[in-house]
Amino acid sequence: MTIPANDAFSLGLAHDQPRRSSSRTRTPSIPRRSSPKVTFSPPSTSNKLVFSPQPANGMPAKRGHKRKASARNGSQQLKQNGEATIEELIEEVDARIARERKLPPGSSTDKRNIVKKQIDWEIPRKALHSSIGFFTIYLYTSQGNSQTVVVALSSALAVLVPIDILRLKYPLFEHAFEKCKSSNGVIWYILGANTALIALPLDIAVVSILILSWADTAASTFGRLWGSLTPPLPARLLGLPLAPRKSLAGFIAASLTGAAVAAGFWAYLGPMRDNLTWSWDAGVSSTFSGGSAEGGKVFSGWVGLAVVTVCAGLVSGVAEALDLGSVDDNLSLPIIAGGCLWGLFKVLGWLGDISL
Repeated sequence: MTIPANDAFSLGLAHDQPRRSSSRTRTPSIPRRSSPKVTFSPPSTSNKLVFSPQPANGMPAKRGHKRKASARNGSQQLKQNGEATIEELIEEVDARIARERKLPPGSSTDKRNIVKKQIDWEIPRKALHSSIGFFTIYLYTSQGNSQTVVVALSSALAVLVPIDILRLKYPLFEHAFEKCKSSNGVIWYILGANTALIALPLDIAVVSILILSWADTAASTFGRLWGSLTPPLPARLLGLPLAPRKSLAGFIAASLTGAAVAAGFWAYLGPMRDNLTWSWDAGVSSTFSGGSAEGGKVFSGWVGLAVVTVCAGLVSGVAEALDLGSVDDNLSLPIIAGGCLWGLFKVLGWLGDISL
């Protein structure tokens, strides 16, 4: 005899039936209830899905369905009663926290989203970078020989270049000196200074080294300080490519520093030596003016100083912001600044010859 699956748990063994009937009455089997059918009504004009539980056999819905329905309708009932919903309370708390932290409305108050950008000021490198300018002024005012300076810098270069090659080639020297995958900036600094001292007149070479020492440092410092508050420089200026990482704040700082260097040197430090390219009384040297004007009275006084100052400032800002690929700015900045100043005096001397 085969027992149906639905009655397997309601039937007992045949020899146990009298004992069970004597102790208690047999519990009638309960018919299984089918799960309630949930139908989805078509979307209404309010674009909301309406769930209509329709249990079979006319039985009421289970307790779980009632709890879910009450949870879904809780916020709607609170809105109808004029009370604040949970979502509104959360928004109010977020707005209050934003006001306390002085954040714009609607911004996230998650601490993970509030990241303070740490600025690496590179104080040791900037201190060494700027100190060379003071050393240059000392050598110029103490009547130091430029050829001696070139020999000393070349000797230092002869020591640094082999060390840098070993550092880049062997990991042991890399850990011993500096963890950097590119050439040492000091080497390019010495090369730039030596090139200016050899190829340019002494006063122009000194101004070029001072621009490298101080204008580059000023651009880096103020660019990191206020660069985020100013717009970036255009991709090109007068056809020259500019680095995308440079900011207007750094450009202004480099320009003002270069202008101050040129004005201070040719107004106060330059007259301590002879054979200047430009002087207050004589103006542009006769070497640049062709010697046609007696005494070289070309762009002298305030006019000449103003022209030299403005042009030196613009040259400093543009030369510092140039994007020359892998060329180090410690090499390019003094060469470009010195070459542009030399060309400026040539143009001023030519204009003086024409006017006379």
